[in-house]
Amino acid sequence: MFEDIELSSLTSRPGVKWSRAEPGVLPAWIAEMDFAPAPAVREALIRCAREDLGYPSWDGRPEEIPLRAAFAERMRERYGWVLDAGHVREFTDINQALQAVLRVATRPGDGVAVHTPAYPPFLATVTDMERRLHPVPYVRADGGWVFDADRLDGELADGGCRVLLLVNPHNPTGRVLRRQELETIAELAERHDLLVISDEIHSDLVHGPNRHIPFASLSPEVAARTVTLTSATKAFNVPGVRCAVAHVGAADVRAALSSPTHLYGEPNTFGVAATLAAWRDGDSWLAELRPVLERNAALVAEELPQGIGYAVPEATFLAWLNCRALDLGTDPYTFFLEKARVLLNDGRAFGPGGEGFVRLNFGTSPTILREILGRMREAVG
Repeated sequence: MFEDIELSSLTSRPGVKWSRAEPGVLPAWIAEMDFAPAPAVREALIRCAREDLGYPSWDGRPEEIPLRAAFAERMRERYGWVLDAGHVREFTDINQALQAVLRVATRPGDGVAVHTPAYPPFLATVTDMERRLHPVPYVRADGGWVFDADRLDGELADGGCRVLLLVNPHNPTGRVLRRQELETIAELAERHDLLVISDEIHSDLVHGPNRHIPFASLSPEVAARTVTLTSATKAFNVPGVRCAVAHVGAADVRAALSSPTHLYGEPNTFGVAATLAAWRDGDSWLAELRPVLERNAALVAEELPQGIGYAVPEATFLAWLNCRALDLGTDPYTFFLEKARVLLNDGRAFGPGGEGFVRLNFGTSPTILREILGRMREAVG
């Protein structure tokens, strides 16, 4: 299911990952895996198409949307976080949820602190909505990535910052924050009276022995200033179903999002069905996937070209690669596309500090991953 994938079956896919790669180019860019979704998810979608595409029974009655209870149940079972399902809201995807929250919780000119490098659409959202970006860089230390709490405190001290956008597990470095680090962030959020928007979409893809801790689970006081965003789409590889949830612990934000009632759309039958199937019946599939990703993360370390810096990620299927020592300038992306015929993500798109980096998606079969890495080695020479 995960080890053997026919390349011909991938090149014929109409989705963006493979269709945007020119013939002969291997795509390892956008955060979408090459694996087929969990059988339970596929069966749920087929069942929807066969049985009923009418209005769902919960249409118009948000309190009965089954995602809310399913999310609360999953958080309780996996992380011991007991939450009020009535505080959960549905969105099309994480980006829409972020934009909706920023729209009601901030004004143009307000500051948003973001750990960089950062997911490019998040950076675009902050600037396109005319909010001020406060970049807080992750830096390499002791073989991994860490953030400077004093630097974060300084960025917040000017009084114009209203929001901290926290991404944990972090994309693109794969860093999983420890409880003490989260508690430090919580203290800073209280000191500077910040709303914390916590993107936890990769939480189901944490590699052992690391453990994900939902930020809002630290305490009721932390939850009351936090909006937690997540989705089944990354871990269960169904990004096209477009379904996400937000636990809106901040009461004023929750109230602001409730009116007008249809501004942000409503969840669709397929997205809800896929998410429910993933969260309730997909964990055996997920348990088989995670060791594959851990082995692939180690394979990247073994077969990368010499001179590329790489800290094995603690979560995700993404590798953040430092190519600065290769003397490729600020654009290793173009080098590997032209010389290796491998499509990666350009590090410059991830904000300050991304120059000279690329992001590699290793969510594929070991055979295809070896071919990608072999091409990169040959290109470097």
